[in-house]
Amino acid sequence: MVEAVLIDMFSLPANLQNNIQGLLHNTLEAIEKCSAIHAPCVYVMCCQRQGSERKGEQEFLLSALRGFQSLKRRLEVVCAQTTAAALYTIKQRLDENDLSIIKVILPTLRKDLMKVYIDHLFTAVYQFEFEDLQVVSDCENLWQSEHQHEGQRLPSQDVALIHSEIQMYLESLPSLKGELTILRSSLIPDDIFLHGFTTRTGGISYIPTLSSCNLFSSSKRRDPQVVVKENLRRLANAAGFNPEAFHRVKVDHANAVCIMGKTEPDNYDGIVTNQKGVTLAAPGADCIPVLFADPVRKACGAAHSGWKGTLLGVSMATVNAMVSEYGCNVKDILVVLGPSVGPCCYKLPHESAKEFHRIDPKCVRLYDSASPYIDIRRATRILLERGGILPENIQDDSITDQNQNITFCTACHPDKFYSHFRDGNNFGTQIGFISIKD
Repeated sequence: MVEAVLIDMFSLPANLQNNIQGLLHNTLEAIEKCSAIHAPCVYVMCCQRQGSERKGEQEFLLSALRGFQSLKRRLEVVCAQTTAAALYTIKQRLDENDLSIIKVILPTLRKDLMKVYIDHLFTAVYQFEFEDLQVVSDCENLWQSEHQHEGQRLPSQDVALIHSEIQMYLESLPSLKGELTILRSSLIPDDIFLHGFTTRTGGISYIPTLSSCNLFSSSKRRDPQVVVKENLRRLANAAGFNPEAFHRVKVDHANAVCIMGKTEPDNYDGIVTNQKGVTLAAPGADCIPVLFADPVRKACGAAHSGWKGTLLGVSMATVNAMVSEYGCNVKDILVVLGPSVGPCCYKLPHESAKEFHRIDPKCVRLYDSASPYIDIRRATRILLERGGILPENIQDDSITDQNQNITFCTACHPDKFYSHFRDGNNFGTQIGFISIKD
């Protein structure tokens, strides 16, 4: 069942107001009749023109909307200077109301164009169906002179222009929830490495569980890739790295490691390099983003360590890759554990807890319960030390330095961090990142 209707009148010629007014009236009348039981939200998208032209267009739209009492509370006219701005505003309204099934009513010859905008601004969470807005012949003729026929592929330059328009609009948006904040470790020498752990502030993601500096997009979440890319651009500007030389692990909750410059595995939770200016990153929203730095051999790495990856030894697998590929000495490698869920909050079924208990009984609290509390940080530290990493070369502030804490519990600090454990499946993601300075 359709939850929202979008009527696209953005590019219809303003000099045909009488025809457009009748068209809009008939369309709304049909929606009203078909929606007696379940009335969808209705959004009318139009161009915000300058001066008297703008005032006249808004007046005819308002005139056409009068009399639709049953739709009154759910009908909104969205005027903007670009299609990207109008559509993004409507997306915000959809997300505020948790709506996902949308009918788009638009001129036939604008359909291919609209699909490109939708592909960029929405994810697979949303379902769209399209219906033709029956434009009168004079209006249709004007359209044919400026737009592609439906079914013809849009020229690549038109797609590029749409992408540029969206990017420029997103760049113009103010940051949300305060300034962008980066946590840094005193263990990693900043004259050789650029590194940090992000928090949730300073981006443009507006969905509550994803706001505001969400750095991961998937088909199951409402934040599209273009928004995540804009958040990354802002992070790169603040931190000083090149977003075009940015490589994030492809999470598999296992222990495979990618060596930069060699064949990339399909999935991997660790990544290492000795190339300058290349930024490596690992996500975390309860799982640990772990950073590795060898100031002697000038090599670095990043790993994503959830409970499965911790048990599979992803951190030591990353260390071993640095040793075998770049000749690093284990005793020179520095390891920093970033923000992650703490033993104060994190529970696993008893069967999984047994594996952590085997590493060290102190990794499990209330062991005899059905869902014991698990300390994945302690387990990671123990496995690193057993692998030869010096205790003083591991920064895990939950153990070593409460005064300079970067290993916060993500679940305990909703103002600072995202948490899958706390927020459910539509959760945001922060990252740990590191690179060797040029």
